[in-house]
Parts: sequence; C-alpha cells; structure tokens
Amino acid sequence: MRALSSIKPVLPVAAILFVVYIMLVALIYLRQRSMLFFPTHAAVSSRLAPWSDGSRTIGYCREVSNPRAIWLMMHGNAGQASDRDYVLPRMSEMDSLYVLEYPGYGDRKGRPSLESINQAASEAYELLRSRNPNTPVCVLGESIGSGPACALARDKTPPEKILLVVPFDSLEKVASEHFPFLPVRFMLRDAWNNVESLRGYTGPVEIFGATDDTIIPIVHARALASQIPKARFIAIEGEHNDWSENDQVKIQP
Repeated sequence: MRALSSIKPVLPVAAILFVVYIMLVALIYLRQRSMLFFPTHAAVSSRLAPWSDGSRTIGYCREVSNPRAIWLMMHGNAGQASDRDYVLPRMSEMDSLYVLEYPGYGDRKGRPSLESINQAASEAYELLRSRNPNTPVCVLGESIGSGPACALARDKTPPEKILLVVPFDSLEKVASEHFPFLPVRFMLRDAWNNVESLRGYTGPVEIFGATDDTIIPIVHARALASQIPKARFIAIEGEHNDWSENDQVKIQP
C-alpha cells in the first residue's frame, strides 16, 4: 500500500507534462511556416531590376543581350529577391540572372508554402523557356530554395544544369536535427525532398556545402550528392551565408 501511495502523485505530474507537450506540438505545427519563412517587404537599393511576367513583378533580374545562358535563382528563406544582387560577382557577365520573388515576399501577394513556391517557380521557369527558346536555362537553388530548384528537374523540359548552394537532402532530416523532441515526420507541411526530386534527372548537378554551416550542416549536402550519380560536390569554407564571398563558387553553365 505504501508503494502504491508513492506512485499516485507522479501520475498527475506525468499527465500535466503530456498535456503541455501536446500543446507545444500543436503550437509549433500551427506556427511552423512563420518559423520557416522570413520574408521582408522593404524598398531595397539593388543592382537588379524588376522582372515582370507582363502584368506583375515576379522577381528581379540582371538581363544581358544575347546571353550565353539564363539562370533562374530560388533564394533562401529570408529577405526578398532584390537582396540577391550579391550573386552577381559569382557569375559571368555573359549570363542573365532572374531571381524569383516568392509569394508573400517583397511586394508579391500570397503566402509562402511548398505548393505556392513550387508553382511560382514552375511558372517562372516556363516563362523563361518560352521567351528564350534557343538559350539554355539553368537553375540555381540557395538553401531552402534548393527545394523548388530541384522540383524543376521533373519538368517536361528540365533545366540544362542545376547548381545548389548550402542545400539539404530532405527538409525533414534537417528539421529533425533542430527539433529532435518533435515528431517532425508527421508535422512538417513543407517537406521538400531533393533526393526524390532529382531522381531520374540526367543533367549536370553541382553542389556546394559549407564546412561550418550550422543551419543546414554540410552532411546534408554530402548526402544529397552521394545519391545523385552525376553530381559534383565541392566543400567550401565558411558558414551558411558566407558562400557569396567565396571564390570557389562559380555559377557557370
């Protein structure tokens, strides 16, 4: 009897902790997109010009006459498209750059999600294809932008090249590392999987992983490269956001 009486106080405590945990899981589930996407809406001085689909601005660009290649960039989860002029020094002046504005970023209406960003990327890609039928269209994916970038590998006319900087293999694996106490597999709503997206893609894939990256550790870039037969992997020094200042990163077709 004495042993049973000592157990009784433990049961309410365990029940309370369980309820608190469930409430925490529910809160994070409902707020996960605000924890994943960090758009800004500022007026930014940029070396990039607005890029329109004919009726609205869908991104920012550096256009050149008779480009050798066209690059469509899907950027990271913070900021906005006009911020990405830091890419220009890593590119040839013979190539055009188009940086997609995600729904809910900058002045673009909508809300960011896997579905809305993938759709915007697909529409932008088809627009560039239709406007430049005789020019190679390559894709650049930065960080979370590697998700929609890799998704374009499944287009009926896939990109001539896919270049990924500080990417993940699957967003679920990265999230599980950051939140090991959560059932991420059942919670994550925007579960980009770059391994699956690139399965069957026959074009060249170039992957840069940063050695000191704590946001998307380099093991994820290595894991992605190891599962893509034709992928070329390059380890670069620095943290997650240092790649644009690294001369090893050359964005070229």
